Amino acid sequence: MRIVHSPENAPAKGMYALLTASITPRPIAWVSTVSSDGTPNLAPYSFFTIACTDPAILSVTSIGHKDTWRNVEATGEFVVNIGTESLMEVMNATSAPFSPESNEFAEVGLTAAASDVVAAPRVAEAPISFECVCHDIIDLGTSAMLLGRVVSVSIEDEVMADDGLPDFESLLPPSRLGRSQWGYAPRTRELPRPMK
Repeated sequence: MRIVHSPENAPAKGMYALLTASITPRPIAWVSTVSSDGTPNLAPYSFFTIACTDPAILSVTSIGHKDTWRNVEATGEFVVNIGTESLMEVMNATSAPFSPESNEFAEVGLTAAASDVVAAPRVAEAPISFECVCHDIIDLGTSAMLLGRVVSVSIEDEVMADDGLPDFESLLPPSRLGRSQWGYAPRTRELPRPMK
């Protein structure tokens, strides 16, 4: 039997729970920002993807008007850090409801490193960081899509492959699943795109 839901007839836990348990795995943007008064902020976002490659634009959606959204509105900058399996617990720790005056880097014992272009710091422990300037903010009511144009990318040597690109099996990025589940990096296989 197939169960059919509509937004008006959502399951008991709501559409958020249904969507996040169904659309998996989701990559995690570990977004660092700085407030207008200079307070660093760090939080993980699993509503994250590539929006465009030319120009390079990343898309991060904030559910609710959180510190990240406010900071991007105020400063026009953010950094998308890519974490690893070994950072999974501390990534999750930065999702706690800290006050806007809190410095999540200090709260969880991470290093805020100076970025190359933007004022927002990057996570020194994260092997990949995309520095972004705000391209657009699309207000969706209860959420906002933050579109950031990539202005600098820094990558640690240990996750690089011989072809000059990050190696998935060296990076081992975690993902978000449904409920309170996080995913480890899955096994992979080569499957070239068909040619006509």
